[in-house]
Amino acid sequence: MARQECDIKMPASQTNPNSVSEYIARFSPEIQAALNALTDAIRAAAPGAQEKLSYGMPAFFQDGVLVYFAMHSKHIGFYPTPEAVSAFAEELRAYKTSKGAVQFPLGQPIPLELVRKIVLHRVSMNRAAKAPG
Repeated sequence: MARQECDIKMPASQTNPNSVSEYIARFSPEIQAALNALTDAIRAAAPGAQEKLSYGMPAFFQDGVLVYFAMHSKHIGFYPTPEAVSAFAEELRAYKTSKGAVQFPLGQPIPLELVRKIVLHRVSMNRAAKAPG
């Protein structure tokens, strides 16, 4: 199956979003659907996480940072920390990665089950780091 290339126009909004929902609402319905699916997967894995914008990106915190994500012109950047990228390197081999980032190309399904696993891992790592000991 040929890889579908999807290039989007980034929003030219003059106002910065104040919430994850406002961030997502700035994009086309197709992109909103992908970002909402990603957000739902994160929420399912970490229902107690605090949602906010940090560094201009949607961010989820629970006992510390869990993950960030951001829309780019040809991919969705997913930022689960360098430790998590390393821990899931084998499962992420189909995606372009860097030290702390994963690129999910537009026009391809986001691996939502893998996202949930990574977020659960981050919750566990944060909990362990916070535990007295």
